Amino acid sequence: MLKRILADSILLLVALVWGATFVLVQDAIEQIPVFSFLALRFFISGILLFIPVIIIPTLRKTLSNWRMWKAASWMGIWLFAGYAFQTIGLLYTSPGKAGFITGLNVVLVPVFSIFVLRHLPTRWAWIGVALATVGLFFLTFDHAGSFNIGDLLEFLCAISFAMQIVVVGKHANQFASLPMTAIQITMVGVLSIIAGLISHANFTQSLHSLTNWTVINALWICILLATLLAYLVQMFFQKFTTATRTALVFSMEPVFAALSAYVLIHEVMTPLALVGSAMILIGMLVAELGGQEQAIHQST
Repeated sequence: MLKRILADSILLLVALVWGATFVLVQDAIEQIPVFSFLALRFFISGILLFIPVIIIPTLRKTLSNWRMWKAASWMGIWLFAGYAFQTIGLLYTSPGKAGFITGLNVVLVPVFSIFVLRHLPTRWAWIGVALATVGLFFLTFDHAGSFNIGDLLEFLCAISFAMQIVVVGKHANQFASLPMTAIQITMVGVLSIIAGLISHANFTQSLHSLTNWTVINALWICILLATLLAYLVQMFFQKFTTATRTALVFSMEPVFAALSAYVLIHEVMTPLALVGSAMILIGMLVAELGGQEQAIHQST
């Protein structure tokens, strides 16, 4: 119980870091192509994570485990897909709708957990998920029109982020956290480079933007805190909690993003957004105070 509470508390700090960097990233990608920013962020993070893995003999030995490479690579593929679908989707839909649809991963995680992890969430977890989903709707509410291709891409983003959480939940206990995180993050970096080449990203602009302090600050804060530290913490601490609780904790990210926008750029939260934020918090607490998920036993 105490380990679970500690794990969820640490993961909440990860959500805080991601939310707090939202404004920084938004400013940076006005100066540098998105996939160039992602490539630099994740590839440099991956290199920094690999350094201790290669130096420490016990960790270096784990690199010969093909099963670990396969599991971590899948995490990286799902994580990259989430970022890619989210970014492209924003070209066709509004930020409010994108935020809500992406946040639906909080609903998808417990569903995927049933089939992938063979875990049956408690009724309290489902209540928490329902509260958080309504809260996300209130937090990101806008009056944009009908469903479009951008909304579909954002839903694929939600699926991808949900699968990353579930796959981490499946394999976090099986292998060492540091090499797993290094492989996952490097995979995102490599795929971002490929995506940048396919999308004909302006690499001249990318190199020139590295002289811009807005880009440099955002890049290194994201590398050190929002990527290297955040995903290493997720890999280590998610083994002490459940995928459903992790998704609920991470649903606080848009709340922290709204709070950081208020502090940094004085963007005021509407009363409806405040209600939504409260519902997300209540949903997380309801799931936290509920019982443990049960494993689904297959009959033989």
